[in-house]
Amino acid sequence: MVPASAYLVLSAVLFTMGVVGVLVRRNALIVFMSIELMLNSVNLAFIAFARQHLGVDGQVIVFFVLVVAAVEVVVGLALIVGIFRSRSTVDIDDVDLLRG
Repeated sequence: MVPASAYLVLSAVLFTMGVVGVLVRRNALIVFMSIELMLNSVNLAFIAFARQHLGVDGQVIVFFVLVVAAVEVVVGLALIVGIFRSRSTVDIDDVDLLRG
């Protein structure tokens, strides 16, 4: 059996990769995927803790996080497609031009 600490280390590494992707990249799709990576790493931590404590609370929370992530995907991609159609780019620096 794999220890829970290995899952938590993997979760921390994935979360760090997601944070770096959000802070460094300028492409809205990459930032969006980085946010999804962070959500999934937190889900992995919830599952690891639920498995370690022999409970289903973490699994229930993961279910709700996945539902919220699915809604976020629908709304986020609709916004990104709308911005791309109006500006022909998904660069985050150009999004501030939509004000006013």
